[in-house]
Amino acid sequence: MFMTLTLEEICAKILKKTTPNRKEKRRVLELAEKLKEKVRMAAEEVRIKAEVRVEGSVAKDTWLREEPDIDIFMRVPTTIPRDAFGKVCLEIARKATEGHEQIERFAEHPYLESLIDTTRVNIVPCYKVKQGEWISATDRTPFHTDYVKPLLNDRLRGQVRLLKRFMKGIGVYGAEIRVGGFSGYLCELITLHYGSFVDVLKSIANWKESRVIDYEGYYKGREREVRKIFEEPLVVVDPVDKGRNAAAAVRKQRLDELVVASRAFLTNPHLEFFYPRETVAYDTKKLVNTIKTRGSTIVFIKIGEVKTVPDILWGQLYKSQRSLRKMLQQHDFNIIRDRVWSDEKDFNIFIFEVEQRFLPLIKRHLGPPIDKREECDKFLRKHVGAMSTLSGPRVEADRWVVETKRRQTDIVKLLAEKLKDGGRRVGVADLVSQAVANTLDILTNEEVIKGYSSNPEFAKVLTEFLEGKPRWFS
Repeated sequence: MFMTLTLEEICAKILKKTTPNRKEKRRVLELAEKLKEKVRMAAEEVRIKAEVRVEGSVAKDTWLREEPDIDIFMRVPTTIPRDAFGKVCLEIARKATEGHEQIERFAEHPYLESLIDTTRVNIVPCYKVKQGEWISATDRTPFHTDYVKPLLNDRLRGQVRLLKRFMKGIGVYGAEIRVGGFSGYLCELITLHYGSFVDVLKSIANWKESRVIDYEGYYKGREREVRKIFEEPLVVVDPVDKGRNAAAAVRKQRLDELVVASRAFLTNPHLEFFYPRETVAYDTKKLVNTIKTRGSTIVFIKIGEVKTVPDILWGQLYKSQRSLRKMLQQHDFNIIRDRVWSDEKDFNIFIFEVEQRFLPLIKRHLGPPIDKREECDKFLRKHVGAMSTLSGPRVEADRWVVETKRRQTDIVKLLAEKLKDGGRRVGVADLVSQAVANTLDILTNEEVIKGYSSNPEFAKVLTEFLEGKPRWFS
């Protein structure tokens, strides 16, 4: 049962919960300054003169109380060549965070994520350039900070926090490939444009197929030009670079989810949009019963470790998912839903729910219209008397028709055949293909119980897949 609160009361509660107090701000800022100095000294040790700055939500005071991410940027001279840039800067970042957990991440180039005193820290390299003279994608970030900070006051910072928390709650926050959602900077720009959290949602609730936000008015009077420059469904012209779409990372799916969640929240506001209830995984008995009740076949393609950093991993997984989906559809398997999930270590799994595991041996195949004589002759030469022809050819509705044998009727055997060499010929991404070749396991329905029982996070993912609705949905 949801608490009955007004929209204003909900916003006040969330704002209180997400806004850090003085003590918390002091702790985070002191840690940020300490890290700045460590990065500067580590850079000096390898004789690189770096300008070290705090960027992102901590610099702009838009960070969420429960999730303080510190972004430390080192602006290095443009004399460092691109091929050495990532390696050298990673060395500096590792030195500055010695003794702490370190995860190599990748955007356009590598950067380091570390966990220090329960706070996530990103140490990111960029070049020290003039505005517009970008060498790497991260070169813009200091300019983003300098642009946004003077435009924010206490009220607007609170509105940004509300929007960020709402997006986190509904699962659309984060520009990394795994999410394909909204960055913190994008939340700030949208809030500045509309003026408040509620006004942002009111506008989003009415967004059509495409939307353009141009806060600086670079294309004022030339709005049609924007659609020729940018193809994404949401365009937010970057105020520090009019040739860049700050919303380029937002996938259409995430945009659609934000639109429907905004409508639902404004109609029936409740706290679970911001803090959805934790998914309780089905016990194995309920899992088996749920799968049986559906009457479909759920196929699990499980592989082990893919040796790469998480950001590249997700790009490879999504590419492979699209290719596998296309291949199954080409072989007449009707896909109800599909998903891919990874623990970013040694458990990667593709989920395909299809109407049925086995297809009939016979397949109807339409030939050319009878008025295309050359194509008809070719069709007849191929199918008349062929071992694969079960019936026909004959004419129906002005075209030739034949029934043929399917070469493969079992989805499991089809996948095993197509993936035995890693699946590159059907479009599986290179790094995923290596793992497929060495660690492939194809399971159906309740055969997944072992992996389900041994991996609590996957159990939640599969439960959500079977429930098939957003966690905020009442």
